[in-house]
Amino acid sequence: MFPASRYACKAHRCIRALTTLQTDSAAPQLYTSLHRRTCSSVSTPRITTHYTIHPRDQDPRWEGMEMERFADEADVVIVGGGPAGLSAAIRLKQLANEQEKELRVCLVEKAPQIGAHTLSGACLEPSSLIELFPDWKERGAPLNTPVTEDVFSIFTEKHRIPVPILPGLPMQNHGNYIVRLGNLVRWLGEQAEELGVEIYPGYAAAEVLFHEDGSVKGIATNDVGIAKDGSPKDVFERGMELHAKVTLFGEGCHGHLAKQLYKQFNLRENCEPQTYAIGLKELWMIDEKKWRPGRTEHSVGWPLDRHTYGGSFLYHLNEGEPLVALGLVVGLDYSNPYLSPFREFQRWKHHPFVASTLEGGQRIAYGARALNEGGFQCIPKLTFPGGLLIGCSPGFMNVPKIKGTHTAMKSGMLAAEAIFPKVTAENLDSETAGIHVPEYSESLKNSSVWKELHAVRNIRPSFHNYFGLYGGMVYTGIFYWMLRGKEPWTLKHRGMDANQLKPAKDCKPIEYPKPDGKISFDLLSSVALSGTNHEGDQPPHLTLKDDSVPVARNLAIYDGPEQRFCPAGVYEYVPVETGDGMRLQINAQNCVHCKTCDIKDPSQNINWVVPEGGGGPAYNGM
Repeated sequence: MFPASRYACKAHRCIRALTTLQTDSAAPQLYTSLHRRTCSSVSTPRITTHYTIHPRDQDPRWEGMEMERFADEADVVIVGGGPAGLSAAIRLKQLANEQEKELRVCLVEKAPQIGAHTLSGACLEPSSLIELFPDWKERGAPLNTPVTEDVFSIFTEKHRIPVPILPGLPMQNHGNYIVRLGNLVRWLGEQAEELGVEIYPGYAAAEVLFHEDGSVKGIATNDVGIAKDGSPKDVFERGMELHAKVTLFGEGCHGHLAKQLYKQFNLRENCEPQTYAIGLKELWMIDEKKWRPGRTEHSVGWPLDRHTYGGSFLYHLNEGEPLVALGLVVGLDYSNPYLSPFREFQRWKHHPFVASTLEGGQRIAYGARALNEGGFQCIPKLTFPGGLLIGCSPGFMNVPKIKGTHTAMKSGMLAAEAIFPKVTAENLDSETAGIHVPEYSESLKNSSVWKELHAVRNIRPSFHNYFGLYGGMVYTGIFYWMLRGKEPWTLKHRGMDANQLKPAKDCKPIEYPKPDGKISFDLLSSVALSGTNHEGDQPPHLTLKDDSVPVARNLAIYDGPEQRFCPAGVYEYVPVETGDGMRLQINAQNCVHCKTCDIKDPSQNINWVVPEGGGGPAYNGM
């Protein structure tokens, strides 16, 4: 009945083949023997119950269930209510209103409210906002804190080495604003609705739909009312289909649907694999005497070693209360499986330069999110019949600046301007049922986004040298500051982050100090501050292609790194009830939707899919 669903099921069954895992260079004989023994045992605990791994047409519990979906038609469907998606929606309706044309724009967002899943530092470069709304101040955009002071440091364990920020370097923030990005996104949502955009929060786009000619037809939202064991509940309801002439995918970093599109249309054929980081953030209420509204502080160095890419931020907000936003960003191409980004973050806060600000204060919020860090080298093909990629989904972050909001917004605006003439044309001659808009790629390549990313393309990969951090800083100081990215070469990244971990036997365990409950905290109390909540009786949305791989490979070779790289305590290795060995336990209700597990899993066995719409963190202005 649903051809796209049948193709997806076949694809998932093919993915489950483990031949690629067995050819891994790290202890292949150990893995093969462990895998053979585990697979031959009927006692392997069943973890994954999701229909993407266990198709319903093979499950007798689903026989006779009504599976027809209601379908609705729009001119443009947008997946994701972040800065890119909302900017695209706003620009489309602006153009429609200017030219007095009817245009139906529908936007779906998995969070229960617009902005609830949004997390960023954030120091905003306002260029795209000014272009979208020249009168943003009169409209009441929540940009309350212009940057007044920049501080940059290299940390040793006990000391700070100040680094001057020369004019023109990426970390100079003159003219920028410290914002709580969730509040800005919520405001953008209000502007979009005023213009006539139809916004549907709490509806997760779960599936890409295709026409018979292979072009994108639209999306289907997730089903609800499925029990944890994968069976239908009495309240089961099928998701709905949204069809469109063009579908814009702005899911954010490592989007669930974008991953499918990369494979379907071979969009990553001519670019490098994306590389990522995880950003961890807290909001604190501090002593007013220590509050410096408009001050930005950045650091590199301790507690990370010179070969682990990362850095920190501490921003003083000016919103009527002595608030600071602080966080640590850790590149996910690190090699030691014992590294815990969360615990590195908690340790970083004890540096004297940071602790002096936090002492006597109160932590009020916590969250985490993966970031695209590949930049120019990792941008995939952006258009395909019936759709295109915008924002952080394909990856337009300027890593040295630690800024991607302005580029994401600009990409959404350019997409809107490219598709508008085609979706409003009365007699458009299109080769496919879903309209292809290659003009978007050309517009982007001629824009400030492309120029900006090209200029900084070598800064991130320049850290891959013997001197690591310090070599990268020298490269930035000499080549970027002097040549502004005009050097006639382009450096390469290391490759997929999942392939960078070394076997545990080749690495030294990291001893982390216990949290003191004043400046540093444990993981579960932190997750509680994220407001994360999921319907408990649903299949875990952290799916495993093969349930035996975590113990047989990840635990055996890498000492279970998922229990350390996850910033929410989702993954735990616990003793098997019979007392014979260990098993992986997935606490899916803790998931903050950061996607780190999908990215960093050394077996690439974890596939993050959307939970029931409305589940996840409640960042409330993070």
